Amino acid sequence: MRVGVVVFPGSNCDRDALHGARLAGAEAVPLWHETPDLSGSDVVVLPGGFAYGDYLRAGVLARFSPIMGAVRDHAAAGGLVLGICNGFQVLAEAGLVPGALLRNASLRFEHRWVRLSVERHDTPFTAAVPAGMTLRLPIAHGEGRYFLPDDDLDRLEAAGRVLFRYAPPEGNPNGSLRDIAGVLDAGGRVCGLMPHPERASEALLGSDDGLLLLRSLVESAGETVRSTIAPVPMGVA
Repeated sequence: MRVGVVVFPGSNCDRDALHGARLAGAEAVPLWHETPDLSGSDVVVLPGGFAYGDYLRAGVLARFSPIMGAVRDHAAAGGLVLGICNGFQVLAEAGLVPGALLRNASLRFEHRWVRLSVERHDTPFTAAVPAGMTLRLPIAHGEGRYFLPDDDLDRLEAAGRVLFRYAPPEGNPNGSLRDIAGVLDAGGRVCGLMPHPERASEALLGSDDGLLLLRSLVESAGETVRSTIAPVPMGVA
């Protein structure tokens, strides 16, 4: 499987994401934001950082990068897309996942370890996570407070599109409504996630729980590709 990691000016987790994808068993390639070409990627990752310096607000300028048209087409065709931290902000600004990421309730940049509960295990992003396991991942953001109006939140919950929540003992680090840390698009193929799985892909980093999410993504992409390859009839070369 090929994982493409988009590099915006200001991305600072692209190499971490490339390394994590390789640990998960994928071929991983960087994708420069000015080139509207995904280089045959089966999975697209929008990494953390400060795309375009977070001018105006986080993610709002990156949504206009030439590569985002290709990312939209990839998602529309059922391709897998993961936006991590700043990548989540870009997905939200581009309308590829619902909601907005507002300034943290503390009005400070928050950088710490958190626990995540996994709300569903039947998704391409969580299939390899053991049932009942909470994930230990780091956060690093100033604008991570998830917001949607209450009625829209109710519909999001009812549709099973809340995938991750902040959990005890650390709890909610930014004031996100309903402790939401990650959501899905309507088709379940695009995910926005504030904590960083790529920064928790090896035990020496303090946790390797993030590798479960990256493996889920890579293995699910492989299953999708295999299911779309028609078997060759007997006697046909």
